[in-house]
Amino acid sequence: MSRVLRASAIMAAGTMVSRLTGFARTAVLASAIGVAALGDAYNVAYTIPFILFDLLIGGVLSSVIVPMIVKAQKHDPDGGRAYEQRLMTVATLVLVAIAVAGVLCAPLLVSLLTTDLPPRGYDAAVTLARYILPQIAFFGVGAIAGAILNTRDRFAAPMWAPVLNNVVVIGVALLYLVASGAGGNVDAVTPGDLALLGLGTTAGIVVQSIVLVIAVHRAGFRFVPRLDLRNARLGEMGRAGVWTLAFVVINQISFIIITNLATGATGKAADEGAGQVAGIASYSYAFQLFQLPYGIIAVSVITAMLPRMSRHVHDGRPEAVAEEFASGVRLVSSVIVPAGLLLMVLGPAVTVLIFGHGSTSVAQAVDIGNVLQVFGLALVPFSVYQLLLRVFYAFGDTRTPTLIALGNLVISATVSFVLYLTLPPDLIVMGLALAFTAAYTCGGVVAWILAARKVGGGLGGRAVGAALARMYVAAVPAAAVALIALWGTTELAGVTPLSSAIMLVAGGAAGGLLYLLISHRMRIAEISSIIGLVAGRVGR
Repeated sequence: MSRVLRASAIMAAGTMVSRLTGFARTAVLASAIGVAALGDAYNVAYTIPFILFDLLIGGVLSSVIVPMIVKAQKHDPDGGRAYEQRLMTVATLVLVAIAVAGVLCAPLLVSLLTTDLPPRGYDAAVTLARYILPQIAFFGVGAIAGAILNTRDRFAAPMWAPVLNNVVVIGVALLYLVASGAGGNVDAVTPGDLALLGLGTTAGIVVQSIVLVIAVHRAGFRFVPRLDLRNARLGEMGRAGVWTLAFVVINQISFIIITNLATGATGKAADEGAGQVAGIASYSYAFQLFQLPYGIIAVSVITAMLPRMSRHVHDGRPEAVAEEFASGVRLVSSVIVPAGLLLMVLGPAVTVLIFGHGSTSVAQAVDIGNVLQVFGLALVPFSVYQLLLRVFYAFGDTRTPTLIALGNLVISATVSFVLYLTLPPDLIVMGLALAFTAAYTCGGVVAWILAARKVGGGLGGRAVGAALARMYVAAVPAAAVALIALWGTTELAGVTPLSSAIMLVAGGAAGGLLYLLISHRMRIAEISSIIGLVAGRVGR
């Protein structure tokens, strides 16, 4: 576990700064453009390149490319350098072509993702999408560079590069606040305002990609365009990538359903005269906050685990894969268990403090917080599910995760549609978060059973279950302290950004410290290791 912890600590530090600056970015954007029609339009446009990137290379990157680079490094006479150069060449050419096609097809893409978006909001989304879609090409270059760095155990740059991206977009949003008089009013926004928001967002990705290219160059990689694709192993990648592509398509279908139902909720509210309710912007902002603990600790552990598990598989050591996985789950859970409970209690306090300014009202920020509370239920099953997928990927199995994802889609879509039809408009987006939770809980159970069979000797379920139970015992008192702080502060001062800050300090910080104390006293090994690592760093 010490190796995972050290590698994860490096990445977690960068990820934490990245996520914190990401929150600052989101907060400034929400203050500038709000969470109504303009906010929905921006979030729809912003997600399109991510969807296309995942369809084309993102899913393949995490499940196929990293293990294939490791294989090339082990077996190719040149240590895999030529193979890496071919990958970079192919990815760049394909994604440039897709970026051009995406710009031309922006109206179709926006229509696919939305339901009942106001005409002016639709026009704004299309314009923003055309400015933002070119970043797909830079995604590809940065993603391949990051994969090459990860296989060389260079984890810092991929985790720190997004910080610069966030800083650029924060500057753009602040400039919009100063230069534009439209605020969150989609009817008042000008073509220049949309150009600033769209091109500024793309500029952030460009800067991020440049940092990764510099880092991979320093790691010894030299990019030479190679068009001799016979040796690119595209056939092998294609055979493995067929299932990965299906996996990504399934996940994107699920997301398209969510965006349509979330934008449909605002249209349904307008038809019923219910006023402004949570829409896709509120869902997106809550989801970003939900992913903070997952992104800081789980992504860091996953990134460190996959190359090592792939090596264990190539070396014929499945038992080492199980040990690596169980260690990773316990380490991740030591953070996400209390984080999930605290999000369920303090969600509105977090969102009012971050978003309750400018074009976003306190009431709208509370709506985001209510969605975040539901997402808190999903934190543990979602994180464990993501760790389980890496077991299959280490074995080169992309078929099983795809079939599991298909089951997730059926559950998520069914629950989402039922709740959309039965809930009032102000609860629909919370219902979508609940459907997300149900899907990943069921998917996690199925994935665990199948991954245990894949390894052969099990995944240490009893030990992991016992560790999780101890962590929940330590976390419940922390959640109780946060609940008391929430109730007391609300009774005395109501809900404002200032009172929310007090809630978070009195409840979140005190609850977190109580969890550390109790878990340390209970001798939960993962918490003791984290405390020892931090103490050692501070003592140097």
